[in-house]
Amino acid sequence: MSNLSGREATLDGEDVTMIDHSTGQWFLRPDERGNPGTDIDRMGDVDGSWAEGNLVRPLIHGATYFRRLYEELCALRAGDHVYFTDWRGDADQLLLPEGPTIGAVLCDLARAGIEVRALLWRSHSDHLQFNARENRRLGTELNEAGAEVLLDQRVRRMSSHHQKLFVIRHRGEPERDVAYVGGIDLSHQRRDDREHLGDPQQAPMDPRYGARTPWHDAALELRGPVVGDLLRTFVERWDDRHPLDRRTPYRMVVQRLARMPRHPKPLTEMFPDPPPAGPHAVQVLRTYAYKHPGYPFAPAGERSIARAYRKAFGNARTLIYLEDQYLWSELIAQGIHDALERSPELRVIIVVPRYPDADGALSGPPARFGQLRAVRMLRRIAPERVGVYNLENAAGSPIYVHAKICIVDDVWFTCGSDNFNRRSWTCDSELTCAVLDATPDDRVFVAEGSLRLARDLRMEVWSEHLGRPCHSMTRLDPAAAFDLWQRTAADLEAWYARGSKGERPPGQIRPHVTQRVSRFQALWAEPLYRLIYDPDGRPRGMRRRGEF
Repeated sequence: MSNLSGREATLDGEDVTMIDHSTGQWFLRPDERGNPGTDIDRMGDVDGSWAEGNLVRPLIHGATYFRRLYEELCALRAGDHVYFTDWRGDADQLLLPEGPTIGAVLCDLARAGIEVRALLWRSHSDHLQFNARENRRLGTELNEAGAEVLLDQRVRRMSSHHQKLFVIRHRGEPERDVAYVGGIDLSHQRRDDREHLGDPQQAPMDPRYGARTPWHDAALELRGPVVGDLLRTFVERWDDRHPLDRRTPYRMVVQRLARMPRHPKPLTEMFPDPPPAGPHAVQVLRTYAYKHPGYPFAPAGERSIARAYRKAFGNARTLIYLEDQYLWSELIAQGIHDALERSPELRVIIVVPRYPDADGALSGPPARFGQLRAVRMLRRIAPERVGVYNLENAAGSPIYVHAKICIVDDVWFTCGSDNFNRRSWTCDSELTCAVLDATPDDRVFVAEGSLRLARDLRMEVWSEHLGRPCHSMTRLDPAAAFDLWQRTAADLEAWYARGSKGERPPGQIRPHVTQRVSRFQALWAEPLYRLIYDPDGRPRGMRRRGEF
């Protein structure tokens, strides 16, 4: 890590110009992270909270991610290391259509002398539509093969470990090290592609998504010094000396059945950060709840994800593009609301799922309550500059949006595990990477100040969602792009109104309308939403002051 102020690094014998002084305008400085207990900001430099000289590759769709992960795992040799965290892991999840499974690959690595360590959320019961059985099975298989997997419940009550991280380190060859961060679990339902026909291996979902839920997701492949920061994030959690779970007889039996080590070995081996690999600066952002006992690496919690979004939205001038699973609560929408109020040229485009993943008579109203409030707040301030959409595949089946992507002004973007809700910003453990490219986008028909990688990512996802090639959208300024989204959605609505006659218009997008919650439903849905679905994990003083 170092100050990104036009310095140069060496990559393969050549000078690589790094990002200029404006990086500090977008990234959090160490004092802005709000967590002096972490090793992420380890250098004490005023700008030591991000890593420069990285190569970042967005991976859109679970099938793309699983294939890349499989290719990297297959290249490992004895003495190499694998570290990962996950919210849900299914041992029998296929990485490729013809296999193998993630469990088989990781077990083979452990038997071949590759160190495999993992932190899986212990999870709540499957009877509550969570993942306890699946995570325990994956952990048991890996531990029996010689890996070391912990079922981790060191979280605030009613919270979860939601981070999705894979770090691969090569002994003696740090230039080959790679990490993956995003929203994609090693689990059923995630392996879908651009066609969105769904993963044959399914998990419970709202029946309106069909027998094979179409699934939209994303992750980042990262190389360079930031891999060291991501490994430090894993090490901080692993070396936490607090008990992994509440010490009850039942939990002790569960841990024993999972072959989970009672006293896991600390991760004492030190690795040098990988050398520079490209022109991208990356800031590692996390959420850790305020709890008792506190995390040794975040005694008062960490809310750098929330703080980073607030700072980026404070810089927004032309376009905020957001893909999210929830978009809950006025608290979370406040930063976008303030940006719309401050910047009259700003347009906001948001993509969410058409239905919650569980939208029953009891589960649906609390899940919709927060989104209704957030969308109403944004549309009240600028109805003509906010567009909210959902997706469907060519057959008309709704696509579940699980991606967590945010792009601001084609400059700053994020991808990670966090959702736009209070739970992700204050309660659950989360991990997200914010990225700035050192490469100005000097291609024709781009907005002034655009950076190449952020714009490329936006064009890639827009090309799919709008059903248009990237080159057909290169001339569009944010206002014209906003109008294109409106026209594309309107054309598909008109086609349905005609009885689906004639050729189906291009694109996947439909205007999003959240099903209302009646006054009677709100009487019980609101307390459930605030206490269980979307709790607030901040200290009381922060809540009163509206701070993170």
